[in-house]
Order: sequence, then C-alpha cells, then structure tokens
Amino acid sequence: MTDELRTVSRHTMGTAAAVVAGVALLAGVGWNELGASTRGSALAEPQAVTASTRTASLAAGRDSYSDVVKRVAPAVVTIRTEGRARPTPTEFGDDDETWRRFFGDPFGRTPGERPRLPRQRGLGSGVVVSADGYVLTNHHVIDRAERILVELSDRRTVTGTLIGSDRPSDLALLKVDAGTLQPLVLGDSTAVEVGDVVLAVGNPLGIGQTVTMGIISAKGRSTGTGAGTYEDFLQTDAPINHGNSGGALVNTKGELIGINSQILSVSEGNIGIGFAIPANMARHVMDALKTEGRVRRARLGVTVQPVTSDLAESLGLSKVEGAIVSRVEPGSAADEAGVERGDVITSFNGRPVQDYNSLRNRVAESRPGSSVPLIVLRDGKERTLSVKLEEVEGKSAGRRDERDSGDHAALGVSVAPLTPEVRARAGLDKEASGVWVRDVDPEGRAAAAGVQPNDIIQEVNRQPVEDVEDLRAAVRTDSDRPLLLLVHRNGQDLFLTVRAS
Repeated sequence: MTDELRTVSRHTMGTAAAVVAGVALLAGVGWNELGASTRGSALAEPQAVTASTRTASLAAGRDSYSDVVKRVAPAVVTIRTEGRARPTPTEFGDDDETWRRFFGDPFGRTPGERPRLPRQRGLGSGVVVSADGYVLTNHHVIDRAERILVELSDRRTVTGTLIGSDRPSDLALLKVDAGTLQPLVLGDSTAVEVGDVVLAVGNPLGIGQTVTMGIISAKGRSTGTGAGTYEDFLQTDAPINHGNSGGALVNTKGELIGINSQILSVSEGNIGIGFAIPANMARHVMDALKTEGRVRRARLGVTVQPVTSDLAESLGLSKVEGAIVSRVEPGSAADEAGVERGDVITSFNGRPVQDYNSLRNRVAESRPGSSVPLIVLRDGKERTLSVKLEEVEGKSAGRRDERDSGDHAALGVSVAPLTPEVRARAGLDKEASGVWVRDVDPEGRAAAAGVQPNDIIQEVNRQPVEDVEDLRAAVRTDSDRPLLLLVHRNGQDLFLTVRAS
C-alpha cells in the first residue's frame, strides 16, 4: 500500500465517512520554576544527587507545558460546517441521462430533474488571530460550506462569516461576532529550527480540544498535493488526526508558528509525519484576504526544475542549489528581462534560491508589477537581470472572488489558465489551448451538463478558448440556445451542452 497525503478535516455524508487528514509533532523540553524553556544537553556536567538537591528539585515544581497551554487554548476553536455533498459521477458522467434512458431512474425522477443531494457535515479547527474575532483555518475545512459554526473555548457557538478563502495555500479567514476574544500572536516561522519543540492544539475526531507535543522534523517541505498550490510546510511528528485541520502549531513561547493542514499516512491515522502551513505565509494570505478578499500573486513566466548533483557537475556549478530554467514563456516577464533556457536562477530579490519550490513561493509573495533583481548563472558567468513581475491570472478560491466572477456566475465552474504541468498531466501538447476546470459547483449549470473537475474546456460554440477571458466572453452571450462545450477528459474529447439557467 502506498503512502497517502491527507488533509485534516473530517467530513461525513449519511453513514459513510469520507475522511481527509492532518498534522503532528514530538519530543520534549523541561520548564524551570520561572516558566523558561530548558533544553537538556548530553554535554552538561554531571551533578551529584543528594537528598537535599532531590528535595529542592521537587519543591521547584514539575516539568510542564501547562503555562503555554493556558495561554494558547482559549484561542483555538472548533469549526463545524454544513453543505451539499458533491454528486457522485456515474459511468456516463455527472449527467446520468444516458443511464436513465436505458435503465430507468431508481429514484423516480423525471427527465431533466436534478438529483437531491444529501447534506454533508464537516469538522475542523481554527485559530483566533485578533481580539475582534478574525479566525484562521484551512480552505478545505470550509470548502463548499453553506453554514459555518464556530465553537469557542467557553462553549459558546457562534456563526462564522467567510471573509475570503485561498485554495492554493489552503487557508481561509473567518469573522465571528463574539465580543472581545483572546487571540494568538503570530510568530516568525522563518526563525523556527529543526528540533524545536512544538505543541499542536485542535479537536481530533470531535472528542474535544486536545494538546500534543513534538518537534519540528523538517522545514520547506512540498507535498505536491495539487496543481497550482503554494507549499512551504513545516514538518512535525506530534500525534494529530482528523479534525485537527486549521488548528494551531505553537512554539514554547505560545506563539503561532503554523496552521496544521496535512498528514502522510497509510491508514488515515497519525504515523508521525504531518505538515503545517508556516505562520509567515498565513500572515501574508490573511492580510490579503482581509483587505481585498483575495490573494494577488506574481509570476515570472518560466518553467524550472531542481538542480541535481549531475546537473550541477554538468553545468560546472560549485554547489547543488538554485533552479534551472527549462522553458521561458514567450512575452512573459522573464522573457522581457532576458532570461534564457538553461539559466540557473541563484538569487531572487536579494535572497539566495535554494530550490525551485522556494523560488516559486518567493515570486508568488512578491507584489505584481514590481521590479526585482534576478541573478542567473549562464555559461559559467553570473548575470544580474531586472524583472518586472506579472500577476497570476485567476483569483483565490473563495466565496468572495470565485462566486462573483463572470464565468462562475454563468456556468458554476472555477477555471484557471493551462500551465505546462496541467497540459502534461492531461496528455496535451505544449501548444494546446483551453482552460483548466479547478472546481465545479454541484448546484450549477456546468455540473448539470456533466462538466467535471480537471476537465479542459477547449471550445465554446465551436470557437476556441485561449484563456479565461475567452470563456467569460463566450458564456455572456445573450442567445437562448444551449452552450456547446468541447471538453478534453482522460485523453478523450467530448461535446457537452449547457442549458440556460
């Protein structure tokens, strides 16, 4: 059985449980009578143990993290959601008209009548980050939720309002009206070191608030759970389970250093490999969602890959680091700046590039339209280029942006431009046009027509779709005739008709 990455919320539909999993930590430090962290050392000089020193040690108190927990616990909440379940695709796709034509409808529905989807409930955690009621959680905790309830540490339950949600980072921002709350202070996640002791706080399996302890196992992890995601995870080993999603990962000062998000597991349970979104990324996304309701990200317009030991030797590099450019998009910011295929990017905006994932995250966090220095190695020589960054097309996934955009309002889909990775996964050549369907509203027109996530919409009414704006323009037509879509799915092209609402 292969390992599987799972997010850490819990969803149930009827009696069947569809679980997505969480985050973890380990090891320990002691606390002296002043509450300060004292890390044991194998190099410390041994001391003689006498009755008097033993008595003094007992009088000084016990090793404990209780002071940290008392500070953190009131800021960690439970989030419960309700919404419609996704329709289950049949052999003939989401639109099962063909099935009913040959075998009849087992539920007695008339032709054209849409299925009645059961309610779906979800469980996760969240962190209060401001006294006036802003709460951070995971996007996957509140995804598709029609109702969000937030259970506070004092046992009050209040309604949560979605301020904005960002699918690429798996973060969401809620607001509750519950008077003055006790928030957590966001720490500096870049200062975290491997081996640091951390605590994870959340509501695993709905049993109630639970605290576990561990260490930071690694930094800068990328799990590659989906196209278009931005990942810079802190890896931990503390026991966390379903329901911990969106909960707090804190240091021994009681500062929030991460939002628990995923686990690596073969059994849907904790095996000591978990991942948390670092606080610095959470702060950036939170500020953007609070001010604009979406996250604007910059892009270079290049495809890069890691520098391996063999590549470094072949290119004459002294270190195995940086990101090598395998493709430059014509007309992109990188193209305009003079970046060429084969360049090794070693520095971005004054900071060294260790690998391609860190480069991607730094570019994304930069302000679109800004000009930044880029250092590349070309033919053994270092060159400094100035790049004016573009903005990533499309918007953050969330109630405020996707559902208000023209294509989502008309079709009930969330789409994004084709990237080289999406083209390769779909088996399309590098010149293929179209837009990638990231998500489908089960109550929308596209779902009724049989459009599914990961479809590539290539044409509308026999006209090619080159980008998102082409799709929006095509679906805004005033014609009463159904839209004819040409969709690429699993290596095949098929026509689907979308009827007027």
